[in-house]
Amino acid sequence: MWTRPLGRVVLGLAALIVIAVVWFALQVDPIFAGKGREVVITVKDGESFSSIVNDLHEKGVIASPFAFRLESVVLGSPDAQPGTYELREGSSFAAVRSVFSNPPNVFVVEPGLTLHEVALNLITAQSLTFANQFAADATFSKVSSPYAKGASLEGLIAAGNYLITPSTTPSDLARTMVARFDKVAKSLGLTPKTKVHGLDAYQLIIAASIDEKEGYYPENMPKVARVIFNRLALGGPLQMDSTVLYYFGQDGGTVTHKMLETKTPYNTYLYPGLTPTPICTVSQDSLKAVLRAPKGPWLYFTLVNEDGKMAFATTFAQQLKNEAIGEKNGIK
Repeated sequence: MWTRPLGRVVLGLAALIVIAVVWFALQVDPIFAGKGREVVITVKDGESFSSIVNDLHEKGVIASPFAFRLESVVLGSPDAQPGTYELREGSSFAAVRSVFSNPPNVFVVEPGLTLHEVALNLITAQSLTFANQFAADATFSKVSSPYAKGASLEGLIAAGNYLITPSTTPSDLARTMVARFDKVAKSLGLTPKTKVHGLDAYQLIIAASIDEKEGYYPENMPKVARVIFNRLALGGPLQMDSTVLYYFGQDGGTVTHKMLETKTPYNTYLYPGLTPTPICTVSQDSLKAVLRAPKGPWLYFTLVNEDGKMAFATTFAQQLKNEAIGEKNGIK
């Protein structure tokens, strides 16, 4: 027959076991599982399981890293591929495992990417078939933008993160990208009827895409936009390396003498005015820059520091001095 102290100990242990089991069950499958907001988790190549679990905890996807690790002792660690995933705060462990058992479900479009580069990234994120269909839909007028109906979507999709579910089609993705661009543009004051400095809305997007490539850093973009407007006002060539390189499918690098002699509508050394289409996906910063370019007489700009700082000039003589400063600082 149990003594009362022993009985209390047994009952206490039993209560602790029940509490532990209930606690663990609530970690594995929370009462309000999947009811939180969406968060983005990025898995780096070679990242440890422990690091991924900590990130899941820090962003509120799971409440207890310990419980998830404990479950993984039995079920094994999720084999998450490198990439970006969208999950909900307060997800069940099963939901987390389900997401990580598939390819990354968030596709990231960075500013400065061309449609071709976006399609290439889709090969890795989805498949060659998906990427080819997206390229066809975005290039051959199957999905259209109000800023250039019937034209390629170059420059007319928004940068950002896109959730791709098993039911998402390439056309769905392209339409979502266009819709988001339209929403972002409208929030900045750009509509298909907007005109600034004699440029229509599509031309302003073209200018923003050149600014995106040439300015690169947000702090440079307003003055670079002013340089573009000033050169257009003079009626001469823009002389932008990024437009020449775009025709040759290059993102940065040296513009050769042969390139400069090649007669293409994107050679802004040979021909005045803007290019016929944008040359990349634009950011909100470059769109703001062309819509609200500061006043100024600048006609030239050049990098003067490896941290991205640019110097602006009104004369070619001053430009040469700025270039000499850049060379002294290691800019080639």
